[in-house]
Amino acid sequence: MLLAADFRVGMGTEAGAQLALLDGFAVAYRGTPGSLPLRAQRVLAFLAFQDRPVLRVYVAGRLWPDVTESRAAGSLRSALWCLGRLEFCVVVATPRTLQLAPNVAVDAREASAWAKRILHGSAGFDEADLDGARYPGELLPDWYDDWVVLEREQLRELRLHALETLGDRLMSHGRYGEAVEAALTVLRLEPLRDSAHRLLIRIHLAEGNHAEALRQYNGYRRRLLETLSLEPSHEMDELVRDVTAG
Repeated sequence: MLLAADFRVGMGTEAGAQLALLDGFAVAYRGTPGSLPLRAQRVLAFLAFQDRPVLRVYVAGRLWPDVTESRAAGSLRSALWCLGRLEFCVVVATPRTLQLAPNVAVDAREASAWAKRILHGSAGFDEADLDGARYPGELLPDWYDDWVVLEREQLRELRLHALETLGDRLMSHGRYGEAVEAALTVLRLEPLRDSAHRLLIRIHLAEGNHAEALRQYNGYRRRLLETLSLEPSHEMDELVRDVTAG
């Protein structure tokens, strides 16, 4: 049965809605925030990661897996009613399917697209690539649904690899300060990531700052021993071999 709220959710064509999922949930239209209960937030966030219309029964089953099908369907209808009360369209609904409205901008999607562009693009870069490196932190950090944890880890790894790739390209173009910033951004997200420490040391060596490279190596080695009782990788040792030998 198609409810009135379903039409309300799906009939709008407004542009300019923004959905923020990085560092917490927020939805707004032309700078004015919208208020939603958690069940509606979950539906909206889930749809943001679907690249095509999905069946209502699938959405209900993924978001409310521990209740009966009828109760899950009821929770979904309630969430859609709340979404339909917004002054702007965020979901396109049919009797069988749901999809995020095409004009909703999602920061997590933009961060993912930026990372893929860096990883699969040419060896160059432009200023937009540098701006993209400043996307904020984790995806919905206070949410613990299984699907969120999976999406969070996937986006996190994608961004870490992209930042390292960007740092390497910046270094090859002699833009050492920006390369260091990219490497440090990775280390803020994952302090013991060996590849990011290697990148940072390579940048210091490339600009002739051997003392800083050695300081970085020794600091990482000490922290690795204290935290995990491990030694740096062979690749890491090879980077500073000539410096320590001197």
